[in-house]
Amino acid sequence: MYYVYILLLSNKQLYTEFCDNMARRYKEHKNGKVKSTKLRRPLKLIHYEAYILKSDAMRREKFLKTTEGKKLLRQQLRNILNNLI
Repeated sequence: MYYVYILLLSNKQLYTEFCDNMARRYKEHKNGKVKSTKLRRPLKLIHYEAYILKSDAMRREKFLKTTEGKKLLRQQLRNILNNLI
């Protein structure tokens, strides 16, 4: 299984990535072992999607990092973001 996940960082930015082990990767983020999020903790996992194929997860991550994808994601998660930000 492959996962695309969204983290809300301490600076209120969204971080999007994909992985093959959600529990391990989230733990690495929480413990400061990921260079790109290490200085932006605490962070919260606010969304994830599961895929059977790696190629599907990679395609979804790539889309969510585009302007259109970010806009769609913010619309989809607006209630969560309004409560957390």
